[in-house]
Amino acid sequence: MKSNRMRRSIVLLAAALCAFCLTPRAQAQSYPSRAIRIIVPASVSTPPDIVSRIVANALNESGGWSVVVENRPGAVQTLGAGEVLKQPADGYTILAVGVPLSAAQTLVPNISFHVDSDFAPIVQLTASGNVLVVNPSVPANSVAELVKYLKDNPGKVTYSSGGFGTPAHLIGELFKLQTGVRATHVPYNDFPRAITDLLQGVNAYQFITVLPVVGFIKAGQLRALAVTSPKRVPALPEVPTIAEAGYPGLTSGDWVGFSAKAGTPPDVIARVNDAVNKVLKTEKVRDALEKIGSEPAGGTPAEFGDLVKAQVALWAKVVNDAGLKLQQ
Repeated sequence: MKSNRMRRSIVLLAAALCAFCLTPRAQAQSYPSRAIRIIVPASVSTPPDIVSRIVANALNESGGWSVVVENRPGAVQTLGAGEVLKQPADGYTILAVGVPLSAAQTLVPNISFHVDSDFAPIVQLTASGNVLVVNPSVPANSVAELVKYLKDNPGKVTYSSGGFGTPAHLIGELFKLQTGVRATHVPYNDFPRAITDLLQGVNAYQFITVLPVVGFIKAGQLRALAVTSPKRVPALPEVPTIAEAGYPGLTSGDWVGFSAKAGTPPDVIARVNDAVNKVLKTEKVRDALEKIGSEPAGGTPAEFGDLVKAQVALWAKVVNDAGLKLQQ
């Protein structure tokens, strides 16, 4: 009698262990069985938002996926990141990661997470550069002439950005470090107002994504001096790269990628990676990204993880060398 009960207990225990061991793989095979949330830690119509929506729409149209995009801006994108960390590590809440979050690791005092270890990289979506534009009143037709103008007027010239810790701000600080110029940063929470003030000459220059200013450049309302990407952008083929302009140390890119909470099953990560890589190769997505000055990236989770780690190190050096501090 006892032996029968013991055998039954062993069988039940073995079955339970098998079920436990198979659960992650079974979940991965049925994934996704409900809607996936993409948390964009930035405002609507910003580059990470636009890119995330292009990819999310493509996934929805590909069949078998239901993806919604939610915006959770604030605190150098750490609010959105915190929202993802509150959720289960099951792949149903994904974070759009970019330059600001990699810099937030150093910028934000007492930050509660590490973007390169508390999140599991999935895939890089895009790579893009910024364009250095000046108001036509600035006596500079090249990067070298802008540097000379700034050195002739130390601390008297202002440059703008869409906010503290944004790519425009960080690249602006890198520009000052690389060239030795002195200029005052003016951050804007209202991105359209930053462009308006640049057009009106309130601020002299800005590093900015191509899409919002390409029309102003072609109309002569802003002057483009260089793009920060490694190669020229199709929307502005006549504008040299920053390296061609004589400043290779200023080559820097903006980028957007997807990450999940650390601990998400590898099979789930692989499914999302595969699906995103497929839609990034479609003509519709490539054309949509090209219109905003971005190129599809793709690749493996490991490759994206390496990028995030490298960017954390790069912007930590810039933040520390520039003495940047987030005022709380």
